[in-house]
Amino acid sequence: MDADTAAGDIVTDVVILGTGPGGEAAAGALARAGLQVVAVEAALVGGECPYYGCIPSKTLLRSADLLADARRADEAAGEVSVVPEFALAYARVREITADWDDSAAVKRLQDQGVRLVRGRGTVVGSRRVRVDDRTFTARRGILLDVGTRPTVPEIDGLADTPYWTNRDLLRSPDQPTSLLVLGGGAVGLELAQAYARYGTTVTILEGADRVLAHEEPEASALVAAALAEDGVTFRMGSRVTSVRHDAERFAVTLDDGATLDGQRLLVSTGRTPNTDRLGLDVVGVPTQHGYLSTDEHQRVLADSRPVDGLWAIGDVTGRGGFTHVSMYQSAIAVAAITGQSGPGASYRALPRVTFTDPEVGAVGLTEAQARRRGLAVRTGSADLAASSRGATYGPGNRGLIKLVADAERRVLVGATSVGPAGGEILGALSVAVHAQVPLSELVRTIWAYPTFHRAIGTALADLS
Repeated sequence: MDADTAAGDIVTDVVILGTGPGGEAAAGALARAGLQVVAVEAALVGGECPYYGCIPSKTLLRSADLLADARRADEAAGEVSVVPEFALAYARVREITADWDDSAAVKRLQDQGVRLVRGRGTVVGSRRVRVDDRTFTARRGILLDVGTRPTVPEIDGLADTPYWTNRDLLRSPDQPTSLLVLGGGAVGLELAQAYARYGTTVTILEGADRVLAHEEPEASALVAAALAEDGVTFRMGSRVTSVRHDAERFAVTLDDGATLDGQRLLVSTGRTPNTDRLGLDVVGVPTQHGYLSTDEHQRVLADSRPVDGLWAIGDVTGRGGFTHVSMYQSAIAVAAITGQSGPGASYRALPRVTFTDPEVGAVGLTEAQARRRGLAVRTGSADLAASSRGATYGPGNRGLIKLVADAERRVLVGATSVGPAGGEILGALSVAVHAQVPLSELVRTIWAYPTFHRAIGTALADLS
């Protein structure tokens, strides 16, 4: 389908709407390939990850983890006096985000030949995008990387209060005395633990019967126990019916009639795709709960058919809000846009990490997911604390490795690694699931001693 070029349109090769990690990478790669690229961004170049997500949150978590390690020293090293200073942690967050300044990222794009246009882009026709009073026609097409925003549930009174999302929390230099957290997912748990370790009284409100409800229950139990030791309290299976704020404190009422009080309220109940702001109905593209369907080469689908000249990557594709997914999809989209041949996307071994202490790394299917698919499931597990490395590590050694195997094909289809290096141990497990390494080969693998990852061998021996 030819672009609907009109008089006055600015003609280019590719228009990229949104410069999250994948969009930024794609813009540079396409420009280096000799194409004219226009990148449209209404906020910060780089998106959520470097300013409000992965990078600043993990910086804050590292500071909090150092406090926890110092406190554990009394058990194994000597008497240590710990005086938390939140201002130091916040200074590191400001430094790692360049004080929420994207000048370096902008220069990086421009140095590669990308034209950056500030504003909100809207699709107004086939391969046409309007930004304020300018309209761009893209000869090759449009790449969507518009990301998501925090979901704010419809709770009586909530919208009228100064609640925090992850963005507000990470930009606040003030440490609250108490914090109520709506949501027991990865973001809520990570930030709850960090603030608790600095002395904030934290309560997590979760509607499900356990935190990290999409991960293995054994992982949920370990993380909940660790946070409880840090002083976090939980209200599980609780639905919030109303929220009030009296200019100083929040009052959160639950469906059982109980009311909880806190200085601050963090809403961490998921993400909402920004596709509602794109005008995709103009080109006949539907969404499912705001998410876009794409084929294996990141082409947007409508009625199961690719829409000519339209690609999408990142959170809006519904493959998880992970920077590594966005970057993976970015390379695939660039190959498709430039006419290169290559393999399409495969999510058989999609890895994910929750950066609590202990870390929770997971790849592929959980046991429950595998059973729902009708697989002949075998599982095996190992207690990290009972391993040789766990014994030498001492305080903070809790963790486990759980493997999920397809007994018929005799390969791993999923794995979870919880522990001090859960996300790092996950690397070997991700390769095993992705490459479908036969169990017969895995059991013959030599695992270095004494390491945490050696417990993979123990879990393999436990498969039943």
